[in-house]
Amino acid sequence: MSDREIRTFIPSRLYALIALLGLVSIALIARAVHLQVMETDFLQGQGEARYLRVVDLPTTRGVISDRNGEPLAVSTPVDSVWVNPKDLLQVPERIAELASTLETDAEALERKITQRSGREFVWLKRRIHPRVADAIRELSIPGVHLQKEYRRFYPAGEVAAHLIGFTNIDDIGQEGLELAYNDWLQGVPGAKRVIKDRKGRTVEEIELVRKPQPGKDLALTIDRRLQYLAYRELKRAVLEHGAASGSVVLLDVDTGEVLAMANQPAYNPNQLSAKSDGRRNRAVTDVFEPGSVMKPFAVLSLLENELVTPTTPVDTNPGYVYMSGYTIKDHRNYGLLDVTGIITKSSNVGISQLALQLSSESMWDTYTRVGFGEATGTGFPGESAGVLRPHARWRPVEQATISYGYGLSVTVLQLAQAFAVLADEGRLRQPSLVYGATNPPITVTDPRLARQVAAMLETVPTLEGTGKQARVTNYRVAGKTGTSRKASAAGYASRYVASFAGFAPASDPRLVVIAVVNDPSEGKFYGGDVAAPLFSNVMSGALRLMNIAPDDYEAAIARSEGVAP
Repeated sequence: MSDREIRTFIPSRLYALIALLGLVSIALIARAVHLQVMETDFLQGQGEARYLRVVDLPTTRGVISDRNGEPLAVSTPVDSVWVNPKDLLQVPERIAELASTLETDAEALERKITQRSGREFVWLKRRIHPRVADAIRELSIPGVHLQKEYRRFYPAGEVAAHLIGFTNIDDIGQEGLELAYNDWLQGVPGAKRVIKDRKGRTVEEIELVRKPQPGKDLALTIDRRLQYLAYRELKRAVLEHGAASGSVVLLDVDTGEVLAMANQPAYNPNQLSAKSDGRRNRAVTDVFEPGSVMKPFAVLSLLENELVTPTTPVDTNPGYVYMSGYTIKDHRNYGLLDVTGIITKSSNVGISQLALQLSSESMWDTYTRVGFGEATGTGFPGESAGVLRPHARWRPVEQATISYGYGLSVTVLQLAQAFAVLADEGRLRQPSLVYGATNPPITVTDPRLARQVAAMLETVPTLEGTGKQARVTNYRVAGKTGTSRKASAAGYASRYVASFAGFAPASDPRLVVIAVVNDPSEGKFYGGDVAAPLFSNVMSGALRLMNIAPDDYEAAIARSEGVAP
């Protein structure tokens, strides 16, 4: 190529390169203008998508209170610790410092974070103590953050634990009324849109997406004073008699409201352990053969069918009777008794002889009308309906044993409901746990007959009766003792359930108390020795706390004059 051709070729390539660079520049400028002017919203959205977040706004769970507004379950704001593993792993030397503050193993913590290094959010510890939260803030470790949550607190502790229940780590009801009314109490969390920096810190709140809706409060029929009373006396009785468990239910006769419901053994819902056996509300979930506390209802059925009167004589000699290969016997030979005396002395022989005069259908009908064999309808989780077999399957000997409390099973709450029928002149009310609930009565038996049975029950807590230790100073008391042997795979063992069911003041019943002590092991096991004193202590304290006037005026006058009643 000649020199002239070379001089012509070089400017041509230079102009082409300049033209190409010019075109590229124009394209870049056009693209920039397009992005900055035409697609501003798109770019801004993409940027915000990397830093804009929607975060939950926790809301408080509703307060559970007693009938007087005293709190039984409340939610308290606390902090929880979470971590962004990517950020924390950039400063691994600070993991040991974090573990020490959280009182956890450093190696285990580092392993947990490393295994979840692909995540942006990992809980470290939920609902920590405020002191620990302050220490975490002071450490200011990259990737470690605090988030506000709510922790459930139970001021009454183990005293009301079986009734109230508890929530899990996510504040969802797990037992008791916390579970039964979870939807009512829980509320709806809110949400807000925020901008966070690369370290996960909120730098700006953009808007409220959804306003949090706090849970609704729940007022119970329980009176916290009476609950403490029932729990204290029950715990004392269980410890004194070396019993395996026990329950007490206190019911308002006029309304059917449960004023107290206590169980042993108990647990502290503020410090849950792995053991779950003590978490059952035995008063509504556990059933037992009630023994002689059932005799008043067999007598009621006899009165309804006009087979006896309170003074009808019954020969219980010689203190036992053979029936279909079984021996039914009394504590001793009571000889000739009347129907009232059968209740006073708690004669198995007398009541079984009378029960066989009834048709099985009539007796079954009476028992079902007062609530046996059906759940009480409180809505409490796990409530048992008890066991009352269809009358068509009863054999004569079974009908006889059912009359004194064997061959059927009941709950403590069912017994309270049934005895309230006798106390309230034949009116049945569904027991209620929620204050202000509509609870209309249903007449299930003749009021006159209910009064007759109630009058018979007044003879039990006397010097001649089996429940003399159930007496309450200056008050007339009506009730019935119960002692039943516990069934086992090999038959009935030498283990017992002691009970006393009754009401006061007998002249105008206001309160029903059912006291049950399961498997006492310190020598005493009769209902009159174990459960009757428990009944007396609970009833005495409840009458005083509720300012219910005495009705045993003769005894009060005798005491004021220094004469033994």
